[in-house]
Amino acid sequence: MSHPAFTFVRQDRIPSLNVDVEEYRHIKTGARHLHLSAEDNNNAFLVAFLTVPQDSTGVAHILEHTSLCGSQRYPVRDPFFLMLRRSLNTFMNAFTSSDWTAYPFASQNVKDFDNLLQVYLDAVFFPKLEVLDFAQEGHRVEFETAPDPSTPLVYKGIVFNEMKGALSSPVQRLWQTLHSLMFPTITYHYNSGGDPKEIPKLSHAQLKAFHATHYHPSHAILMTYGDRPAAGHQALFEDCALQHFQSLDLKLQIADEQRYDSPQQTLAYYPLESLEEGKQKTHIVLAWLLGKSTDAREMMDASLLAGVLLDNSASPLRQVLETTSLGTAPSPFCGLDDTTREASFMCGLEGSTTEQADDVEALILKVLQDIAENGVPLEQVESVLHQIELSQREITGDGFPYGLRLLVNGLSPMLHGGDPVTFLNLDPLLTALRADCENPDFIPNLVRRLLLDNPHRVRVVMAPDAKLAAQELADEKARLEALKATLTDEAKAKIVEQAAALEARQQEKDDPEILPKVGLEDVADKLNIPEGRFEVVTDLPATWFARGTNGMVYQTIVLDLPDLEPDLLDVLPLFCDCMTEVGCGQYNYLETAAWQAAVTGGINARVSLRGSIADVQQIGGVFTLSGKALVRNQAALTALLQATLEEVHFDELQRLRELIAQSRTESDNSITSRGHHLVMAACSSGLNPSGHLYHSWHGLLGIQALRALDDSLADQDNLKAFAAKLARIRDKLLEAPRQLLLVSEAEQQKPIADAFASQNWRTKNPSEKIAAFKPTIVNRVVKEAWRTNTQVNFCAKAYPTVPAGHSDAPPLMVLGPFLQNGYLHTAIREQGGAYGSGSSYDGDTSAFRFSSYRDPRLVETLADFDHALNWLQETEHEPRTLEEAILGVISRIDRPGSPAGEAMTSFFNSLHGRTPAQRREFRHRVLQVTIADLQRVAKRYLQPEEAHVAVLSDAKTLAELPEDLGLERREL
Repeated sequence: MSHPAFTFVRQDRIPSLNVDVEEYRHIKTGARHLHLSAEDNNNAFLVAFLTVPQDSTGVAHILEHTSLCGSQRYPVRDPFFLMLRRSLNTFMNAFTSSDWTAYPFASQNVKDFDNLLQVYLDAVFFPKLEVLDFAQEGHRVEFETAPDPSTPLVYKGIVFNEMKGALSSPVQRLWQTLHSLMFPTITYHYNSGGDPKEIPKLSHAQLKAFHATHYHPSHAILMTYGDRPAAGHQALFEDCALQHFQSLDLKLQIADEQRYDSPQQTLAYYPLESLEEGKQKTHIVLAWLLGKSTDAREMMDASLLAGVLLDNSASPLRQVLETTSLGTAPSPFCGLDDTTREASFMCGLEGSTTEQADDVEALILKVLQDIAENGVPLEQVESVLHQIELSQREITGDGFPYGLRLLVNGLSPMLHGGDPVTFLNLDPLLTALRADCENPDFIPNLVRRLLLDNPHRVRVVMAPDAKLAAQELADEKARLEALKATLTDEAKAKIVEQAAALEARQQEKDDPEILPKVGLEDVADKLNIPEGRFEVVTDLPATWFARGTNGMVYQTIVLDLPDLEPDLLDVLPLFCDCMTEVGCGQYNYLETAAWQAAVTGGINARVSLRGSIADVQQIGGVFTLSGKALVRNQAALTALLQATLEEVHFDELQRLRELIAQSRTESDNSITSRGHHLVMAACSSGLNPSGHLYHSWHGLLGIQALRALDDSLADQDNLKAFAAKLARIRDKLLEAPRQLLLVSEAEQQKPIADAFASQNWRTKNPSEKIAAFKPTIVNRVVKEAWRTNTQVNFCAKAYPTVPAGHSDAPPLMVLGPFLQNGYLHTAIREQGGAYGSGSSYDGDTSAFRFSSYRDPRLVETLADFDHALNWLQETEHEPRTLEEAILGVISRIDRPGSPAGEAMTSFFNSLHGRTPAQRREFRHRVLQVTIADLQRVAKRYLQPEEAHVAVLSDAKTLAELPEDLGLERREL
């Protein structure tokens, strides 16, 4: 049943997803509405537009930001961030892709969903797009001292700094260079996010014109998911937006790319401060342009081929890329990219040299030629088909709502004229594909058609350049100096006036009551936490959760972490990384990888480490080995987990060498994308064992240690010693007490129990108690400045507070969003120009932390962290601001996950003292927090002289830091 303003187009049932797909069209404007009807109260929405920029000024990206800065019905400065505080959303964001922009959210609360829907519709269809918002979010020039025209000009703007941070990553530069060469004539040639060299060329008038042509209902796709009927959503679509528009006779589309008739290549560069550091740091990637991403069967063929070539270490192309001496690791861009209108396949190496580019290309083509001539074993093809089936079956939702995932999967085909249903309902395609794969020539023919006989191939070699960072800064300075030289006195006065006007606007107090809201009265009475049942299986304690997993099973072996010598503790995370990537029992690592792919959706080893809820210096740790599989493979999963735990071997030394090199490369590539997490970990590392171990394993200290280890393993004796350490950890774990965690649909529990009972376990639970994991007490002050290659900064402060079970923990939890909402967002993002800022309490490290992300400032941001605490104590706060902070905390506590993820979270929380009763009591106490509580805990725990500090920046910025900050310089 549809609203009268819409016409019904079709309905399709997708049994494998348990959803009904309903498609409608708005009669007057032609806007399309796709609704996925499902028994799920986490309802989701997105509105999306095809956005096709013709330059790299970042117009689509800046429009995404600026649309959320006030609208016709909600003329407040920042409705998006205000609604984050006035909502119980389970997800809320906006995305700019290479050819579309989307505004998604999800909520379990009906009132909240409708509130957000009204604000989102007004934001995209009726934004104010004021010039000062454009200056704040996009770009502007100001004088270094804003009121003083005699000082140098500087660029400012949130997107400008965001993209400076993004392009600090070599991987991001490589991606843009690949697209630029692959697509010489159409929109993908340009950087949709914006190139900092080009962003200042965008005018406010161009931004408004782009909105007028692209953000019209005739170009809009409205998508909804959940248990609410489509007609109710359509009533709001009509009343809030669509009734005010007529059809627009302007068709936006992306043309086919003009095909190359011969392969192309280019050499590009990325900044690296030290040439010595840059040895073997070159990226070499090949890419082929394939067919239209709207052709579901063509994409299924391409996905199958990519999987056969690259799915796991036993796949022929990945095996060669992992083992060749021409580089250290496969490129992060290995696989199928179907995010553009015409898809592409990419593969290559990183950690190489420019001189080896021809050899790398020849190596890849040789593998492809061999497959074209000789084919691949059918079992490899069947494993990839199995992985496709498994990904279709699994209900996700941990981190990104499952409903939104389905909507996004159908979005790109719908935007480009394809059928979204065929991309959601993969079972018929999979059946046809299985039949085709019976023909031994099918894969060889795909290799020839899609790759070997395809002349639209590009090769990108991206090498480090020690002078490039300084050159880019000099070029930017020269552009600004040239601009200043052209300024008249009147133009200078306008720049000063705009800076003053923007500052005044940022200080204005809008009336947030213009916006709709939910209140504490709308919060659900009870926190739903799945609880398992206990049953012994083959002498092993087992916790069972019956969950709606859509034919999937999840099995985890949990072992108490034993006391480990310091040299073993140092490499424990690397043991986890290597354990599932090497051989076990009679199989080498290639055979084991093939076994895993054939029967599971992957197995994973990790350490679960949590701080005690009662003592900041006490932590609990367990080692887990887990896997997931389709129901028909549950017994095979059990056998694989047993063999991996009991019979893993670390005698394939070259394989270990390759794995550590790959880990180092992956770690190095992630530095600027997670810089705020790294500095938060660094400044928390002196507070207690939990913080110290995280920093040592996964933080800046861990990156440093991984690099040193990788360098040392070139020596064969060191490699053997490392393998021996891994074997010692295995042996100690096998002596540790263990239990099982099992998640499946109820009817599968007996077959799983039978499978475990049938296994002949070589090792048993120990009869005698072993020494438990007990790390050394940690209590030291951290004040560090770390150097890396970056154009922006990352700043953090941490304060020692209390563990999660303390009565002051709930006020500290609420204090985080209270400071962020009331002070930090304005001071650090709006005024300071950083892409992000934050403050939060972490119960595992018992720390309260401040942070900034992609920040053009450093010293000033550290000062703003302190100013926030002064603001808290010296300002009279409205009750509304407390309610908003509490709502933010409750929203995170109540956020749903996947059926299996919720069960696993419940189990491990209970294992570490966060029982359902404790979590519900914590939530109850959050709801009772007062402003006086916030001021009291801040005064008690957050004294500036007690702060631990860490920053991450480039060499030039660190060299200019004032000595009185007392930061120890650290080289990464």
